[in-house]
Amino acid sequence: MSECVLCATDASTVLWRDAFCRVIWVDEPAYPGFCRVILGAHVSEMTDLPPAARQRLMAVVFAVEAAVREVCRPDKINLASLGNRVPHVHWHVIPRWANDRCFPDAIWAPAQRAGTPPQREHLKPLLATQLAARLGQSLPG
Repeated sequence: MSECVLCATDASTVLWRDAFCRVIWVDEPAYPGFCRVILGAHVSEMTDLPPAARQRLMAVVFAVEAAVREVCRPDKINLASLGNRVPHVHWHVIPRWANDRCFPDAIWAPAQRAGTPPQREHLKPLLATQLAARLGQSLPG
């Protein structure tokens, strides 16, 4: 589907990928370490996938959560699969801190404070390294 923004790949944001899915860096300065796990096939709902594919995708989501926890040391992790605007299976893995601008509400809620995000330098390569350790080497492209 040419209209689907998640079907298009921006190689500069890819932290890890295989033939099944990819993990991208979401450039959200207030939430450093925010990643998105995107299914390679254009599928709208998790229940459209066979059970084995669901399990495989969730194994990647959980590996991303573990890598984000290890690298970013957040107070909490939010996992979200919405797809209301883009009906393509994908998961948001969002590190949260008690002093972030929306905590304890969702990151899409109105800001409650200015927030003080942690430093972001070197997070992308550290996350890519953690993902390779947990999921195996990423495929090129």
